[in-house]
Amino acid sequence: MLLRALASAALLAFPLAAMAETPNLTPGEWEFTSTTTVEGDFPIPDETDTHRECLTQDAIDEANAAFVQEEEGCEFLEQETSSEHMSYRMSCQGEGGEALVEGEMRYFEERMEGDMRVETTTPMGDMVMNTNMEGERLGDC
Repeated sequence: MLLRALASAALLAFPLAAMAETPNLTPGEWEFTSTTTVEGDFPIPDETDTHRECLTQDAIDEANAAFVQEEEGCEFLEQETSSEHMSYRMSCQGEGGEALVEGEMRYFEERMEGDMRVETTTPMGDMVMNTNMEGERLGDC
């Protein structure tokens, strides 16, 4: 399904989002939690995912290339980045549907937060997916 594929691609990219400057994040063991809700003509249960990963300084420094690459069928419409935040809009086409994706992340050294909204048109109808993301540094790796 286009909706879940977009969500998965975007959520995997967020911890290492592209920045013109290095994100204002401290290396270490981080815990990331995302909660997704879907509005549409048929019920889709809310989904929460939590995972931990070790963010090294090298990974944070190399984040520039991790999100800049557009997914197949997607095109960036806008992108604004700094060490404190990232926001973007992109349009995606594929699998019989289209989507407009808008997202923003904010970086606060030892925590991060963000939101993503995906408005999609599919053969099953129009849907809106909202994802809230939070990350918190737990300590050293």
